Amino acid sequence: MPSSRNRRSRTAATLLTVTLAAALFGGTPAMAKPGGAPIAAPGTATGDDRREVEVFGEDGGISRARVPGASPYTVSPHAQGVAPLQGDGDVTALVRNGDPAAKLDVVVIGDGYAAQEQDKFRADAAEKWSEITAVEPYATYRKLFNVWAVSAVSPESGVSGDPDQTTVRHTALGSYFWCDGVERLLCVDEKAVEGYAAKAPQADLVLVVANSAKYGGAGYNDVKSPLGYEGIATVAGGNAKSGQIAVHETGHSLGKLADEYAYDGQGTYQGAEPAEANISTLTADRMRAQGTKWSRWLGQASPDGGTVGAYEGGGYYPAGLYRPTENSIMRSLGREFNLPGREAMIAGFYRHATPLTSPTATGTWLTAADRLTVDLPVAGTRLRWYLDGREVPGLRGRTAVDLADLRPTGPRSRPHLLTAVATDPTPAVADPALRQKLTGSLSWLVTS
Repeated sequence: MPSSRNRRSRTAATLLTVTLAAALFGGTPAMAKPGGAPIAAPGTATGDDRREVEVFGEDGGISRARVPGASPYTVSPHAQGVAPLQGDGDVTALVRNGDPAAKLDVVVIGDGYAAQEQDKFRADAAEKWSEITAVEPYATYRKLFNVWAVSAVSPESGVSGDPDQTTVRHTALGSYFWCDGVERLLCVDEKAVEGYAAKAPQADLVLVVANSAKYGGAGYNDVKSPLGYEGIATVAGGNAKSGQIAVHETGHSLGKLADEYAYDGQGTYQGAEPAEANISTLTADRMRAQGTKWSRWLGQASPDGGTVGAYEGGGYYPAGLYRPTENSIMRSLGREFNLPGREAMIAGFYRHATPLTSPTATGTWLTAADRLTVDLPVAGTRLRWYLDGREVPGLRGRTAVDLADLRPTGPRSRPHLLTAVATDPTPAVADPALRQKLTGSLSWLVTS
């Protein structure tokens, strides 16, 4: 079930007095690019104020860099006593499938959109969500989501680094290309993002859409926000390829999946068995013998192409770690999730959302004159009804129940407990422990 969150409001970051040159060239990267010195393993502390992000190439390749968490181009609409710009902080429901407590809530924040461009921002945001939900398992589970668009009105249109490295635009979130000296790396001010994300009813994931057609983005997948959201992805709103960046990033934040790419020169992995579901120190034979990791999927055709096995190279290491398939979206953009990846993503969806909702609050006292309805957001979900712990077979699959038809037995004066239980039987989840997360129930009290 979704966890409760503290919805404290936060102000956006104030303008930082840092020069353009320092922003684009200042500081030596703590992580080498592919082909350079070995990079640090995920989560390794460096003792500085830079954070690890992912960088995405137009050819689908993915690498990593360390970048500042703040931006030198951020302008708070509330700074220096200036009145907020018109429409700043407005929240629009792009997709509203139900109560945020029962849904997975995606917050999309625009940057570099002036006051008169907010309709354009919402259109770009809707287009990015359309790109995300074209990919499985999002396509099947799209009704588990709410999507909120938060207007961050910028005093200037566009973002820094577009069209060239010398272009500077001060915006609400301080988005800028050429972050860490990499043209396609689109960084933001994390505190400013947090301030706007707090305006939405709830934030489980955050997507920043920059007002640019230039290819680029970044994946902030180690975010520890007090609001409880699990990651930030930045994308260019006007670029047709950028939606894939967000899909990959949610593989980390929702699926808790590891990267499946490797760097030459990183050597052989010598550590313990990783916790992530999609990388392992085990060969296919050892995995099958131990009945662990993706053993249940071995030998099956995978949606990203080929057959599930154990392919050496992953988790940044070319040797010592294995991945399930040759090339899924956790290895390069433009691909599908492999079978273990889909399974992990569905489990992540249900970590925030529930397979069963109702407009009638649980615990409500009902009478024989009432009609009760429930909603099953995922097609194929099985529904059963129980009265005082005993199934009512005649109600199986019914999403609307006239309570006069129940005819409970026993003393007429006491209330009866009516429970609906929904289970998603998807074949995309093979792990019995994960399958337990695919069941939800609601209960009400019924008087005779």
